[in-house]
Amino acid sequence: MTFPYRLIATDLDGTLLRSDESISERTREALVAATAAGAAHIVVTGRAVPWTRHILDDLGYQGLAVCAQGAQVYDAGAHRLLTSVTLDRQLGGLALAKIEAELGPVALAASRDGLDGQVLVGPGYQVQEGPLAFTHLDDTAEMWAAPLNKLYIQHPGMSDDELAKVAREAVGSLVDIVMAGPGVVEILPLGLSKATGLSLAARRLGLKKTDTIAFGDMPNDIPMFGWAAHGVAMANAHHELKAVADEVTTSHEDDGIAVVLERLLGAA
Repeated sequence: MTFPYRLIATDLDGTLLRSDESISERTREALVAATAAGAAHIVVTGRAVPWTRHILDDLGYQGLAVCAQGAQVYDAGAHRLLTSVTLDRQLGGLALAKIEAELGPVALAASRDGLDGQVLVGPGYQVQEGPLAFTHLDDTAEMWAAPLNKLYIQHPGMSDDELAKVAREAVGSLVDIVMAGPGVVEILPLGLSKATGLSLAARRLGLKKTDTIAFGDMPNDIPMFGWAAHGVAMANAHHELKAVADEVTTSHEDDGIAVVLERLLGAA
């Protein structure tokens, strides 16, 4: 049996992971069957490596992972970074100043670069309590002391979509702005996306975009869908991603990835 795609790219939150951060047994089995049939599986996530590593270890995942919205290509088997792109801190500071000139003060967080880079959270930034580690700062000036993958912004009077739109209009020529999940609007290096990271990882495996099926749920997955041969949005996906998807599967709670992989395996 051969699988019709040689590369399966899956987002994590809202896609491969259920709401409790677990991966269903059905989805695990479908991925095992697809990889046994000749496909490679690459996790492509907005999470930086420190917030991704425990998921990969739980999966027994030994391959490449694209982390931090494409900034990091991580070799899970060797536990090492293969590539890492950082946000120019002077440019990030300028972008933040321009956004605040438009909107007034925003709450700020940041992801530090590296295998053990901390997520730093400033005053007023709302984070979801759970298993992911972060460090509260009283003074956001401390965030700029070491290399960063990205910044996170929140505004108390705006929705995520509104904030991303206004920020993009204000600074879209300096940095990229993406909405990656509830309460998660990010400032990234200009031109960086999941697609750029995935293309690097695929090249290392000798694979191309025409070999790739991708699964996702948020607007930050749009570039990845544009790069892949086939993009599958989850039923719980943001409307902007559904609009560009080749198909919509069931939700992340209802084994949406497995539903598609099982169908493709049955047709192989």
